[in-house]
Amino acid sequence: MTLDHDPAAGRSCPLHYRYLPEVFATPPTLDPVDVLYVAGGLYGNELALERLLACFAAERGRTRLVFNGDFHWFDADPDVFSRVQRGVLAHTALRGNVETELAAEAEAHADADPGCGCAYPDWVDDQVVARSNRILRRLRAASTPAQRAELAALPMWLRLDVGPLRLGIVHGDAQSLAGWGFAQEHLRDPVHRDRLRAWFRQARVDAFASSHTCLPVFQRLRGAPQACAAQPHWIFNNGAAGMPNFTGDPAGLLTRVALTPFVGARRRFGVRIGEVFVDAIAIDVDPRQAQARFLRQWPPGSDAYASYFQRIVQGPRYRADDAIRREE
Repeated sequence: MTLDHDPAAGRSCPLHYRYLPEVFATPPTLDPVDVLYVAGGLYGNELALERLLACFAAERGRTRLVFNGDFHWFDADPDVFSRVQRGVLAHTALRGNVETELAAEAEAHADADPGCGCAYPDWVDDQVVARSNRILRRLRAASTPAQRAELAALPMWLRLDVGPLRLGIVHGDAQSLAGWGFAQEHLRDPVHRDRLRAWFRQARVDAFASSHTCLPVFQRLRGAPQACAAQPHWIFNNGAAGMPNFTGDPAGLLTRVALTPFVGARRRFGVRIGEVFVDAIAIDVDPRQAQARFLRQWPPGSDAYASYFQRIVQGPRYRADDAIRREE
């Protein structure tokens, strides 16, 4: 059975993607910082990477940039792939499902092959899933064994503090590298939000920064009533650093967590949690250049063109005022 016809490929979540929320109930794995950038879903967009690095270089104090997975995807040209990997790995990085499956040997999957490793939910069309599996196969051909070994060595999660804010950094959610528990669609469900409160109790963090699900959301959760201090918790999902996130807005997004507020027009939305400022910051690039570079690698008729080009041109059907939610 080929990946294109295997119903599990692209929807399954392998056991080795999984971890327990308790792994975050530890001291920070990285030194505390004054300014943290979290950028997930760069998707091989070299222009967005250049712009992001320039913005990060302008920050002051103790700073850190974390790429939390799926920094590869549209970079099917080996030269672009190489430049993206070098730029990302000069900073801190997690592996997303894309990097994990790039690094995996095809024969390593004894049972069902996870395809792209996206663990797509039911609402994603089967043709999108099949195209993603083929994109992953083409991307693997653009990489070298040495590059894939670098990806295999990356962690799946990190713990970091910004001031008093205890933060877990993931690609997917608190249980899986490819989990959709922090998707804006799931976060609309109050029953699901109750499940997340249990994750927070086990993880002992104040917030999670995530990506993976391709649409941004800052979700506030009430603390559990039985907790001694029923403080709220937050999920900060930046959506995509390398693709538009809102209708009519061509910018990618990163999450900035800092002890100083962000000043400027690139701030799309944000919240303040005590002395910590958390903002969704636009990664602005020339949309015509971005589209031209995409088309050089994925022309009309290609899989990535069919799945993504309309979003790249128009943005998704999603608005900035949909992205910040407070559970009172």
